[in-house]
Amino acid sequence: MLTVSPALAIPEAELEERFVRASGPGGQNVNKVATAVELRLDLRASTLPEDVKRRLARLAGRRVSEQGVLLIDSRSHRTQAQNRAAARERLAELVRRAAVVPRPRRKTRPTTAARERRLESKTRRGRVKASRKGVSSDD
Repeated sequence: MLTVSPALAIPEAELEERFVRASGPGGQNVNKVATAVELRLDLRASTLPEDVKRRLARLAGRRVSEQGVLLIDSRSHRTQAQNRAAARERLAELVRRAAVVPRPRRKTRPTTAARERRLESKTRRGRVKASRKGVSSDD
């Protein structure tokens, strides 16, 4: 069970882990041991609430396949355990961010005084620019 918050948890059965060989630090060990982790979560089959799934898919962006599978890849550490923990933490952080319901935007309008200030500054700026024009000589 991957516990994201007190209210949200992802059952272990919904997570799929694949271990693959990684490039990078590790010396000869890199060629022998599959330390990189590919963590997969099928969003369509997940028990997460629908609104969280929608926000999670939007936050994850390219990491979600057309089939609705979220893929998190971790290969920055030398050991399988560290990569596994890093991938799970990144997934938990993504789900935490998706669980936050965004506040709806309230439309606002500029005040009359603000409109007048804006127009006055535009007029003033226009006068400054007009004063830069050279005087034409009609000799």
